[in-house]
Amino acid sequence: MPAITELALILCGALLALALLGLFIASIMPGVDRWSKRFFIVLFAILTMGMTALTIDMINYGRPGTATLEKIVWYIESLADAVPMMMMTVYLLHCCGEDWRKSGLFRAVLVLSALFFILLGVSQFAPVFYYFSPENEAAYSPWYPLLLVPMDGVMILNVFSLIRRRGRLSKRHYYALLIYMLPMTVGLIIHTLIFNFLFLDIGITLFTLAMFAIVVLDQLELYMRQQREIAHQRANIMVLQMRPHFIYNTMTSIYYLCDQDARKAKQVTMDFTTYLRKNFNAIASDSPIPFSEELAHTRAYLAVEQAQFEDTLFVEYDTPHLQFRLPPLTLQPIVENAVKHGMDPDAGPLRISVRTREADGGSEIIVEDNGSGFDAAADPAPHSTLSNIRQRLQMMCGGTMTIQSRPGGGTMVRLFLPG
Repeated sequence: MPAITELALILCGALLALALLGLFIASIMPGVDRWSKRFFIVLFAILTMGMTALTIDMINYGRPGTATLEKIVWYIESLADAVPMMMMTVYLLHCCGEDWRKSGLFRAVLVLSALFFILLGVSQFAPVFYYFSPENEAAYSPWYPLLLVPMDGVMILNVFSLIRRRGRLSKRHYYALLIYMLPMTVGLIIHTLIFNFLFLDIGITLFTLAMFAIVVLDQLELYMRQQREIAHQRANIMVLQMRPHFIYNTMTSIYYLCDQDARKAKQVTMDFTTYLRKNFNAIASDSPIPFSEELAHTRAYLAVEQAQFEDTLFVEYDTPHLQFRLPPLTLQPIVENAVKHGMDPDAGPLRISVRTREADGGSEIIVEDNGSGFDAAADPAPHSTLSNIRQRLQMMCGGTMTIQSRPGGGTMVRLFLPG
């Protein structure tokens, strides 16, 4: 086997592997909408079929007595090259929000594609455009370029339609389709002139993978944005599900304090107002906030709780490091969990400490308590709340949260925020 043929076979094998990889990724990729997922599965399945046919073509070409097999392989190759060009029209119209079934562009492409399929079918029974010699080598008639003219027309229509609709596409979709269509149009015209499937198949596979990569990145970005929105909605629900008994107890405490200690009643009212305002401000926030704001929210909450548990709740703050940002409703729910699940009248006072410090590559918050902790199996509520905080921390700023038991009892929550 000549060295050039061996090299071509290696290249075909590599392209076939890439097509199979694209098919596998399209099948399992999360975050891609259902229509796009099906589209790319079909597209890569067709490319896999085409590259398989090309590989068989490279192995079988020139072997006497196998012209029938070669003719079938060429037919499959031609279909595998042509169908993706028509599919790109459908994909373009879908990305633009148009119904491809009612589009004049699609009808024009369908007519041109149908003409190509008819001419290709004729080629299987009459040597109008090409035929195979007894030595199983392809021979082209002067009419061969006419066979490819309809597909040239399809790609030229696609390119002009893409440019015309660029304002209706995201930048990534526009450049992804442009990366596919422009080189493919040039490649198809070259193929029309020099009659070589290898260059066309290489172009189709590589540029399809490039387009797929860009589209997947766009879809993943959309998926991550949707997940951030979901996390934000969960935070909103968490705000709206403030413990009713906490509100009732606070209002009752203020009511009795008005007669017993008016100054303290005013202070608790102010702290409670700050707590409520910070909670509802968190609903409107979809980005990290300064730590000083989250600390003020936490202080207001703990001040209200201390008014009710004056001799059983003690809080220590050691927060010299304030110059960093974190998602809203991060620290406050953690200390609320500590109060809710650490307060035990029979176990002595609950002590909570909130500390911050600069760490390698970021900032660290440590919340410790000496309470009894919580059992996630017995009460999943704190586990769910902390899981929500961990998710928002990761998605909004790439942070992490670890939870561990303290020696001698209690819980320690450690937050790390990069940057």
